Order: sequence, then structure tokens, then C-alpha cells
Amino acid sequence: MTSQDSIAAAVARLSQALATRVPCAPVRDLIGTDDLEAAYAVQQGLVQARLAAGATVVGRKIGATSEAVQRQLGVDQPDFGYLLDEMDVSAGALDGADPISMRTLVQPRVEGEVAFVLAKDIDPADEADITIKLVRDAVEIALPALEIVDSRIADWAIGFTDTVADNASSGLFVVGRDGRSLDELEPRDVTMSLTINGEERSSGNGAACLGDPLEALRWLAVQAYRFGDPLRAGHLILSGALGPFVPFAPGDRVEATISGFAPLRVQFVE
Repeated sequence: MTSQDSIAAAVARLSQALATRVPCAPVRDLIGTDDLEAAYAVQQGLVQARLAAGATVVGRKIGATSEAVQRQLGVDQPDFGYLLDEMDVSAGALDGADPISMRTLVQPRVEGEVAFVLAKDIDPADEADITIKLVRDAVEIALPALEIVDSRIADWAIGFTDTVADNASSGLFVVGRDGRSLDELEPRDVTMSLTINGEERSSGNGAACLGDPLEALRWLAVQAYRFGDPLRAGHLILSGALGPFVPFAPGDRVEATISGFAPLRVQFVE
């Protein structure tokens, strides 16, 4: 069992990397490679520090849902992290008047995915009640999204506990305004193409996300229930990548086209 001192040391290491933008060594030397309870305890330490500094939770993200991303990361299962209001760069980016600054990022990558906004809490009396039907009924709208994933760990040399501890390698996100109800769109059937400066760099489909983005949402709802922090009405959920994530640089123009939605177009600056 990982000690509290080791968990605190991992929080301090990742916090310093976030604050300084200088990548750090993996934290698995402190918390091990298979102690998920310790990894999520580190994640909580990082999130609570940001909340204490004024951030608020606006939702969750699911990571490593596609086989392509699992291969890129060298992991074999999904994880989750928290979305904070300060991570949302949608407004100015979508208007084109405010390119996305990379000044808070360390070694970012970008991916296209489907997001959900919840109309209801997902907090049943029993875990067995968390079915696809239950989560589908809880969704208000689906939206197109770009997630800018990031790692505070040098060279993305991460194991599973490293990425969990690092808030599921989260960075920033952009969510479109062009929502669809689940009567209008079936998430598993969408296709995605992501281009950088007009060149396609990633592609995929809804079935790549745990077979169905709604299945990813169901998985997350189960984990949130088990951790005693259920998903709530109004939460935004990034359901996971539809294709491989790709690096980008200052000045790059990124466009994600997800079928059924208007394209998302953003630009990055230093």
C-alpha cells in the first residue's frame, strides 16, 4: 500500500511541472505501477489544489478509450480525469478572435471526440442500474469537441498510474456550439477527420471509442459511482478520442470534422 508521504511527493512533483512547464520524471517510482487507488489519490490532490486556487469542476474526461491511443500511451485500459473551468478555451477560439495560447501547456497533443452534456444526475441506488439506457436518458445533447491532451511527464514516458495521477493527461478543451440530441445523432456511427494546416493527421469513428461513446459514458458513470463522486446534471463529459492524438506547434490551424456536426476550427499561438 502506497504511503501518504509518497502520494504527497507525487502531487508535489506534478504540481511543480504544471507550474513551471518543465516536464518531470514519472511518478510510478513513488506510487508503483498498479496501485490505482494511490494514482487517483494523487489526481485528487492536484485537482483539489486547483479548486482551492479558484477553479471549479465542470465535468469529466475519459482517457485511453481507443486502441489507437492505448497503443500510443502504452496502456491497456481507460481512465478518467476532471474538467475544470479554466481548461475551457472554447469561446474565443471558436470565434476566431482569440487563438489558443500554448503558454500553459508542456508537450500537448490534440484529438477529436464527442462530448455530452448531462441533463440528469447519474446516481442510482445500485451500480447495476447504470446501463446504456440510463446514461442515454441522462444526456441532454451531444457536441463535437477537441481535447488538447498534455503530459507533465517528460517525453510522454508514462505508465498507467502516471497518466491517472496526472489528471488523465489533461490540458485544455474546445467544445462546439452545434449540439445534437441523441434522437438526431447516434454517437457510435459518427466519423472523424482531424487536419493540421489542411493535412489530415488523424481519423476514426465512434466505434473506436470503447465500441460506442455512450459505452464510454456508462463506464465513467460506474467509476464515478464507485469513487463516491457521481456524475451530475450540467456536467460536460469528453467521451474519448475517436482516433490517434497528434502533436501540433504554435501557428498551426487545427480542424476537426465529426459527422453530424459543424466543423471545429481553431488556431494555436505560443
